[in-house]
Amino acid sequence: MMMEYPQFRMLEGTDSLYAIEGPRHAVEFQPLGSTEWLVHAHFASDYPRFVWLQELREEAAQSKAISKEVFFERVHARTVRESSSKLGRFSAAGIETLTLESNVQLKPLTTFGVSSFTRHHTLVRSDEEVRQALMAAEQSSWELLILGGGSNVLLHSDWEGMTLQQGIKGMEVLNDDGNCLEVVVGAGESWHDLVLHAVEKGWNGLENLALIPGSVGASPMQNIGAYGVEVKDRFLWLEAVNRKTGELHRFDHAACEFGYRESIFKQKEKNLWVIVRVAFGLERNAPLHMDYGAIQSELQHLPPQEITHRDVSEAVMRIRRSKLPDPAKLGNAGSFFKNPILDPKAFQEVLSNHPNVIHYPLEGGSFKLAAGWLIEQAGWKGKRRGHCGVHDKQALVLVNYGKATGHEIWRLATDIIDDVRAQFGVELQPEVNQIRVS
Repeated sequence: MMMEYPQFRMLEGTDSLYAIEGPRHAVEFQPLGSTEWLVHAHFASDYPRFVWLQELREEAAQSKAISKEVFFERVHARTVRESSSKLGRFSAAGIETLTLESNVQLKPLTTFGVSSFTRHHTLVRSDEEVRQALMAAEQSSWELLILGGGSNVLLHSDWEGMTLQQGIKGMEVLNDDGNCLEVVVGAGESWHDLVLHAVEKGWNGLENLALIPGSVGASPMQNIGAYGVEVKDRFLWLEAVNRKTGELHRFDHAACEFGYRESIFKQKEKNLWVIVRVAFGLERNAPLHMDYGAIQSELQHLPPQEITHRDVSEAVMRIRRSKLPDPAKLGNAGSFFKNPILDPKAFQEVLSNHPNVIHYPLEGGSFKLAAGWLIEQAGWKGKRRGHCGVHDKQALVLVNYGKATGHEIWRLATDIIDDVRAQFGVELQPEVNQIRVS
């Protein structure tokens, strides 16, 4: 594999340096006095900026290509001003050896807590380290598995290739007009930590998604959602590194093709990108979302005009803690199954045989069924089998009692799928990603 990016440029007659990360992305190292660099991350969002970046790439207008070695030799001659924010965009440390570990236990890196080893493992903290990891995997013919918070995977066996753990951190406000904010967050940040931080700062809109395990980078892939809110409702854009070329690319809302627990990264663009940061549109005066009865019950003691976004987030956390097991105490990946969506004809067939089925009408005439209700009615709620089982407070959640294997949990899941199909004529789909050795 030949990485096309980054490419390195200098401007003749100046000390300015550029690392071009894609057709619309570049990091500029601008000299500040004789001892410091001021670093700017550029995204060519309009045509003039795109032309400027294209001239850099094509070595026009005094732009000159230089090698990676020369680039970093010049970068290291000065220090980077601490106020320069890159949020993992480019590592000024430059040519460092990727840290690889061998035979790493993945149990503590996944919320299901299934014992599984990876042959090779690395933690990446910048886009450049992502590229180094991609090259290492390609050169050694290691199959690559990307881990965020490990909250949405079930490992069926040991991983014989390489695992890449996302560790890009940071939160930054790019724009703030007094109400609306554009907040960009590193893919390696904890999702729940982001929600708590946003609530504390008064950056509202994510409070209904409190206590969902996992990483920020995984959130748009899955289009996570809860209590009437989905990530897509607050999503602005994400940036990802192409696994073949190293190109940094920005995907806007439309490009992600969000659906119910779906995005383009689980479909057409699966295994083609490594998400490195995500931007959200938040508001100080965001509307409250309290349509769900459980939230209303939790907040009924408060005067409606006094309810705050913090109140909603705390209500959501109380509800989730009352229904869902703590992965630190009982291994699980949250909801194991998606709520099935049926067209009108299929829904009427189910309704005629099961008039009490819990359902929700959707736009376009389709209906969403409550998978937890189907599983519970089929008799699986609270049922234990060997070292795994179905949680006694939420039938959507499969749990590991400590020694379950991935195969054991998956056999339980497939038996539930078969039983629900036989009893209701409805096909359940797993929400949790199944990781098998190919």
